[in-house]
Amino acid sequence: QVQVVESGGGLVQAGGSLRLSCAASGIIFSMNTLAWYRQAPGKQRELVALLTPLGTTNIVDSVKGRFTISRDNAKNTGYLQMNSLKPEDTAVYYCNLRNPRKDYWGQGIQVTVSS
Repeated sequence: QVQVVESGGGLVQAGGSLRLSCAASGIIFSMNTLAWYRQAPGKQRELVALLTPLGTTNIVDSVKGRFTISRDNAKNTGYLQMNSLKPEDTAVYYCNLRNPRKDYWGQGIQVTVSS
């Protein structure tokens, strides 16, 4: 059974940092593209960052230079380092793992940035 579990969210002041983790089990982690999405209240879910198995990254412009995506295949874990957080980064963040045949989602984790 595949499990994808996010951790590391919470409440932080503007300008602060958080590191989200995405722990996976039941899949070959290294063969999946790792992606982080977020969904703010009243808005659609949006892609924040992704990292392919070969190391190609894609970071949305609104967080470029502040957020970093990484992965540790030996630990079956992905990360999203978020620095210089802004109130507009407040959202539920979701980890996504995908390959050509399957798509896996975590349950989401709340990140709240206070001004």
